Amino acid sequence: MIALSQSLGEIKKIGPKTTEKLARIGINTARDLLWHFPFRYEDFSNISKIADLEPGAPATIHGEIADIKGYRTWVKKMFVVEAVIADDTGKIKAVWFNQRFLMGSLKKGMVLSLAGRVIADPKKGILMQHPIYEFSSQFSDGESRHTGRLVPIYSETSKLTSKTFRFLIKPILDSLEKIDEFLPKELLEEYNFPEINSALKNIHFPDTIEEAINAKRRFSLEDLFLLQLANLRAKLKLSKQKAYPIKTDKKYLKELISNLPFNLTDSQEKSLGEILSDIGRKWPMNRLLQGDVGSGKTIVAALAALMAAKNEKQAVFMAPTEILASQHYSVFKKFFPEFSNGVALLTSSNAKIFYGDGLETDFKKQDLVKKIFSGEVKVIVGTHSLISNSRSGQSISFKNLALVIIDEQHRFGVKQRAKLTGRKEKEGKILPHFFSMSATPIPRTLSITVFGDLELSIIDEVPKNRKPVITKAISPSNRDKAYAFIRGQVKKGRQIFVICPRIEKQELVEEGKIVTGRDITRLEMKNVKEEYEKLSKKVFPDLEVEMLHGKIKPKEKNEIMNKFSKGEIDVLVSTSVVEVGVDIPNATIMMVEGAERFGLAQLYQFRGRVGRGEHQSFCFLFSDAPGKNTRERLDSLMKAKSGFELAERDLEIRGPGEFLGESQTGMPDLAMTAVRNPELLKFSRDFAEEFLRKDPDLKNYPLLKNRLDLFERNVHLE
Repeated sequence: MIALSQSLGEIKKIGPKTTEKLARIGINTARDLLWHFPFRYEDFSNISKIADLEPGAPATIHGEIADIKGYRTWVKKMFVVEAVIADDTGKIKAVWFNQRFLMGSLKKGMVLSLAGRVIADPKKGILMQHPIYEFSSQFSDGESRHTGRLVPIYSETSKLTSKTFRFLIKPILDSLEKIDEFLPKELLEEYNFPEINSALKNIHFPDTIEEAINAKRRFSLEDLFLLQLANLRAKLKLSKQKAYPIKTDKKYLKELISNLPFNLTDSQEKSLGEILSDIGRKWPMNRLLQGDVGSGKTIVAALAALMAAKNEKQAVFMAPTEILASQHYSVFKKFFPEFSNGVALLTSSNAKIFYGDGLETDFKKQDLVKKIFSGEVKVIVGTHSLISNSRSGQSISFKNLALVIIDEQHRFGVKQRAKLTGRKEKEGKILPHFFSMSATPIPRTLSITVFGDLELSIIDEVPKNRKPVITKAISPSNRDKAYAFIRGQVKKGRQIFVICPRIEKQELVEEGKIVTGRDITRLEMKNVKEEYEKLSKKVFPDLEVEMLHGKIKPKEKNEIMNKFSKGEIDVLVSTSVVEVGVDIPNATIMMVEGAERFGLAQLYQFRGRVGRGEHQSFCFLFSDAPGKNTRERLDSLMKAKSGFELAERDLEIRGPGEFLGESQTGMPDLAMTAVRNPELLKFSRDFAEEFLRKDPDLKNYPLLKNRLDLFERNVHLE
């Protein structure tokens, strides 16, 4: 029998090379492998005769290899394997790309089963493109794994295909020791969900699609229930911790606000009031501030930080990029020039303090770190440099850190957030108030799920003098007109963003990896380097064109953005590195190439980079995918009245994993996916609240307590 904790290297028929490949994607034990769930299923249960095959339908056929050959194409330089499969009713060609090894494993005269979609080729007639195949001798107990059934499809790598996962998972399932169910019986009975052993079998090798869906929903409920329990326990634990109470000096606050060159919106005032109320308590605040693009979250955060400084305490303002950190630092200099307690900027390339009245001093990093430790500096703005010193690797120490503000907090790994806020320190230690911001409007259902231990504040207004950005989807035939319009804007002194999905052209995938239609599309996808060459040399040779992307060194990035800010660059060709926070009031056109490659929330963020000044601004969306879905998505962007409305639509279309980036939330895939099911979400939340009310320490459920402890460690410290 195989135990869940058993190392894959100890299991028969899993060799060291395969073990090494699995380890690279974090799969080391039987449990890791079994919890690598399929993300969809192909229905190959329809076993057909070749003469009955129809284009567009998935099917399985049994036949003999009548002929097989391999050759390399002139276009795209791909190696093609082409086999003729025959049964007693006819023949059909099967074609594989970049699978040269098949010439050694498939031979004329072999009898096999093939499953895949039948397509119509203008030159070759109907054929099966990249069919899965297996020989009858490979069937386990007469049961197929890859053909003639509902076939699971997994997330793959170039070396680990779905066929490999099926080959590995089936024998482990057949020999697995019985797993103890830890979920409460009443929780499963509410939805008639299967217990864990049946669910595992049905999620990998279901007999019907209904079995697969029910199994996936069962594991979704498991993750949601554990997540809600973890969030509720975190809230309860935090309420018992200590924090520095930050008292609001109303006279000082009124003075700060009255000196601003604009009035705060009602939403800003409401959110600021919620934050100041929370930080006035003796236990730590844990709050998320969501705000539409350009809604003024930074000013709200800055006022809270200054109130901490007024209380002779320290506040930290952390951003995911140097560009964004520098902009936050500039906000303090611009809008609070009289503040003399010292606002510091600490990044990998900057260490300086602004003392008010135009006085700014550069420091060596180690000297600035000492000033932070001494408490001389009250407000510190920076990046990851605030977490650790790049030379020593040691965390920066504070004298009396009372408030931590993190911008775009879902972009930081959960381990980094915990390290900065001290959330994992021993009980009794004074913890800082925690206040995170997101310029990506997050639907409430997703906030409750992923950030369920946070209180929520929302700024859903933009300044009244802000002009709406005119947004248009531009057809390829009107590209030259768009270029002419851009030139006209530059002549008026305006600046332009051009966004591309990739940094450079993707090379042909390595031999041995299946080449799909998606791969071919990626080869032709717009990229920054080629677009920069085209625009700078052919389209706008007389303008200042520059490029920006993630592979450029931080110092060079800052230099480029400083030049763009000063108006020394007319057109900036970039990747999504400018998605968040970049503030160039003089930029009036956002031109997005390959708009279908971005989520609606991303496109909304791009559009938010323009329209921040007094001039009318425009967003041009270019797409090479003229399909109905693309049109509907782009129409949603043009019609949406707010970022929150668009966020709901984006969540509906793409799902929460793509919306936030699962690797940065630390949340389980199925819990993220289950956000689409509000009924399941509400039930898990209500059940968890009632469950903890009756048994807060889970004394009557030791298996559940052990599983929850493991879940919390994996989620919050990975």
